Amino acid sequence: MKIALVLAALAAAGAAIAWWQWPKQVEIAPVTRGPAVEAVYATGTVEPTVMVPLAPRSAGRLAAVQADEGAHVRRGQVLARIESADLDQTVQEMSAREQLARTQHDRTRDLVTQKFVSPAELDRARTELQAAQAAVRRAQAQRDYNQLVAPADGIVLRRDGEPGQVVAAGQTVLTLACCAPLRVSAEVDEEDIPRVVVGQKVTLRTDALPGRLFDGEVAEITPKGDPVSRSYRVRIRLADAPAVDAGPLRTGMTMDANLIVSRRENALLVPSRALKGNAVWVLQQGRVQRREVRKGVSGAERSEIISGLAEGEMVVLSPADTLREGQRANGVPVAASSPSSASARR
Repeated sequence: MKIALVLAALAAAGAAIAWWQWPKQVEIAPVTRGPAVEAVYATGTVEPTVMVPLAPRSAGRLAAVQADEGAHVRRGQVLARIESADLDQTVQEMSAREQLARTQHDRTRDLVTQKFVSPAELDRARTELQAAQAAVRRAQAQRDYNQLVAPADGIVLRRDGEPGQVVAAGQTVLTLACCAPLRVSAEVDEEDIPRVVVGQKVTLRTDALPGRLFDGEVAEITPKGDPVSRSYRVRIRLADAPAVDAGPLRTGMTMDANLIVSRRENALLVPSRALKGNAVWVLQQGRVQRREVRKGVSGAERSEIISGLAEGEMVVLSPADTLREGQRANGVPVAASSPSSASARR
């Protein structure tokens, strides 16, 4: 019995030694060099630099809409009209009263010239004519409020009304954009806004145009934030920004924006999954060693190492908790599929 126990203990010890000596298979990747980019992440939408909604001042039924989406319009062009039969009648009434006042004024002037009436009568007639003229202008202005007129040359982005539809006062019927280029309006979290300044470089992308990047810079930062969303609006000027209807960017597209805070070229980089806190495991001469490192910019794919590693050293990817200092291991190189740069986004 004792001999069996001794043999079992020896077998267990031998198995432990064999397990310790048997090389462990680990995935490895080299320490490389590349740019380390720290950026503030935000989402935004493409919009015209100048966008004007057109809405009536008073409620009514649309009599006509004379512009379609995508149409180019000129300043002063009538784009839509609200039914205004009552105001048309008011203008005619005021015009008739003006004509009567003008006739009375001319007759009084002749009588004053012939000295049949006093000059005071002419003053009264002149005042009545001026009042009638003012009434006509007021009635015409009220009627003109029911016409939606293009305030400048531009393009119709959106049409939200059809003839016969009843619209409320202030309800947008047409949305116009001036010929100014497109820009991006993004929302930046209040924790990150202190790191954003006017003139800061921005890299943008959109899912609508995969594989394409757009360059820009911060043009404006709103001085007042939104207390509900806890964010600040940042307007980004696009480099070589297209016109509103030039494409391929279109108004309303969602954009992912990376506002560059810092960029360091030729930085030491490792795959982020090689890091375990502030340490990595390095494979040297068939054995793994734990190495304390000092991290810089940390990204989803790659991270910057400021000290503790040298270019070309092989680090273990996703190191297991069972790794021990000096343990033998066989490295399996992993093909680089991640970007050759570290990009930290907040």
